[in-house]
Amino acid sequence: MRAALVGIDFGAGDFDASVEELSLLAQSAGAVPITTITAKRSSPDAAYFVGSGKADEIGQAVLADNIEIVIFNHALSPAQQRNLEKRINVRVLDRTSLILDIFAQRAKSHEGKLQVELAQLQHLATRLIRGWTHLERQKGGIGLRGPGETQLETDRRLIGERVKALRARLVKLRKQHETQRRARGRTQTFSVSLVGYTNAGKSTLFNALTKAGVYVADQLFATLDTTSRRLYLGQEVGNVVMSDTVGFVRELPHQLVAAFRATLEETIHADLLLHVVDGASPVRMEQIEQVNLVLKEIGADHIPQILVWNKIDAAGLEPAIERDEYDKISRVFISARSGEGLDLLREAIVEAAKAAPGLTHLFDGQDHAHEAEEAELEQEEVKEAPPDSISTNAGPR
Repeated sequence: MRAALVGIDFGAGDFDASVEELSLLAQSAGAVPITTITAKRSSPDAAYFVGSGKADEIGQAVLADNIEIVIFNHALSPAQQRNLEKRINVRVLDRTSLILDIFAQRAKSHEGKLQVELAQLQHLATRLIRGWTHLERQKGGIGLRGPGETQLETDRRLIGERVKALRARLVKLRKQHETQRRARGRTQTFSVSLVGYTNAGKSTLFNALTKAGVYVADQLFATLDTTSRRLYLGQEVGNVVMSDTVGFVRELPHQLVAAFRATLEETIHADLLLHVVDGASPVRMEQIEQVNLVLKEIGADHIPQILVWNKIDAAGLEPAIERDEYDKISRVFISARSGEGLDLLREAIVEAAKAAPGLTHLFDGQDHAHEAEEAELEQEEVKEAPPDSISTNAGPR
């Protein structure tokens, strides 16, 4: 699907990186970016977000390049989206809808699909405003009386009922997760979660450490469902539980953060966070800041964290360990793809596990089968590559 990308610079310092990320998001969704249209404004236009003149320029590009969809690097109001679609005569997608579409393509587990559908419905509910104005007036006279309930009201009611049902099912899944975490607590298993910006190499590192075989691709949000595996780190520590989580991104839609709280709670309850960073990215510091903002939003900013500086082969760095002023490991330099520095990362995890307060490791190396039975983990793997087409349906899947 041929796409035109639109980005408006409101004075933020990372504008170029944000537009480049939009292109990666569009490609991850299956679109083919043909042209990028940018502009500078002090504030969004109320009717078209970009102003009528820029909207006409976008319309001209649509005709000239045979564009099928226009993707904005911003969140649009329902009115702005409708006005733009009427003016340029093609489908308009904002950043939130694009990310929701990618998540809908990537979700493979039952829980992941439920969470994506909930986020989509919550987003769709805001798009129903004045969507059926031709049915809202109750006309009088014989044969002219309107229905008892307008289509808009019907849609709102049905969406509300579905949202309520999805939330109830997710609450049940959350209780199951809590039961599993209590089981791991009884076996005193150290828990590690991989977090980081999307496409930083979390799944590649997860596979390198655990041999899990999770789907890996050079695209944003290649992995969506949380996968947990055991990693044996020697007699001193025994098994630790390692979880690969969904990647974060700047301006992650709040609907997704709320809907994926059950998945992200695997991060909240971890004993250690391995914050994977793309060491070769020129905007890595901004990405670190964005990840820390999301961690704070979900209540995981208090958990001990080690920065894992990945892709050192591309950045021209050497494997190493850095310590802070308290002699605690703060950063480990590795390459998940080549395997450089993985031994140092294992040492860092062992050191963190041994220093963790309140954890006693009683592994005698003899009864791992019983331990595995008690600490059974929900394991959801991505079993197939995501589809290559972008959906043009804004409604729930």
